[in-house]
Amino acid sequence: MDSSLSAAEAGGAVAPTPEVPAARSGGASAAAPGPRLDWRIRFVFLALLWGLSFLFVKISGEAYAPVQVSLGRVVFGAVTLLIVLAAKREPLPRSPRLWLHLAVAAFLLNALPFTLFAYSEQRITSALAGICNATTPLFTLLVAISALPSERPTRNRLVGMGIGFLGVLVVFGIWNGANVGDPVGAGMALGAALSMGAGWVYVRRFLTDSGHSSVALSAAQVTAGAVELAVATPFLTSVPTHFPVAQTASLIVLGALGTGIAFLIQYGLVRDAGATVASMVTYLVPVVSTAAGVIVLGEVLNWHQPVGAVVILVGAALSQRRASATSDADR
Repeated sequence: MDSSLSAAEAGGAVAPTPEVPAARSGGASAAAPGPRLDWRIRFVFLALLWGLSFLFVKISGEAYAPVQVSLGRVVFGAVTLLIVLAAKREPLPRSPRLWLHLAVAAFLLNALPFTLFAYSEQRITSALAGICNATTPLFTLLVAISALPSERPTRNRLVGMGIGFLGVLVVFGIWNGANVGDPVGAGMALGAALSMGAGWVYVRRFLTDSGHSSVALSAAQVTAGAVELAVATPFLTSVPTHFPVAQTASLIVLGALGTGIAFLIQYGLVRDAGATVASMVTYLVPVVSTAAGVIVLGEVLNWHQPVGAVVILVGAALSQRRASATSDADR
């Protein structure tokens, strides 16, 4: 599973640092379909898709329960990826052991974080949820350093993480007693980012070099997440009785484009521009999510929230820059 997979599954909103979960672009991504557009256009389109995902979650949540939003997201995303897989005439993985690992990855990277984000946006703005999601690379590094012996806690990594998490305190307005509107909602969004960070470490440990293409692994993982949520949803909420057009369309776009098509775009970016360039989409996602929330939904941010977002991204960039240099030196 290469970096294109990990980026797309990071909640459909953030790209990983090159050295964390399976951040090598191997032959699997070369098998992905090759888009015709210039990679710069695809880069911007991917940032729009992932940034707008938080807007689509907010709109979908007006008519559907949070767990229904996350279920719809993975179902439509899985259908999209399975259609692409069928068009490529590639099989799904068959190993029961591999499917077990895929199920764990799906829980950490799809079922749990998508649900937490959906619940969080019942309490906080979509813009703030997008800002919280920007901490995913920092949590990934934190978990990797803690769990993987090969990940060295270098000075720049530690400084980068320290700056990033200082940015979280700024976002929260800690001097005002967590001035984020609803600390529980913000905590859920950060919990989703932490879950994805742990998920990428799991991917690196158990799913790298599985012998399957990134498209096959992606389709299998998202399908596993759909099954998990399909089993849990009846115990958590009732069946919806009405399907309003705007909210339903938002949910379909969230799954098909924000999860399914975003995978395929990211595969091409890693292949055509490299994993490091593709990962820079991270820095545009919170900008898009914030602008969409303010312009489309009329959301209001406190001054310290965008300032904290910048601090978070500076910390992530410092960690990523160091990781990229280290990776180049190792090659």
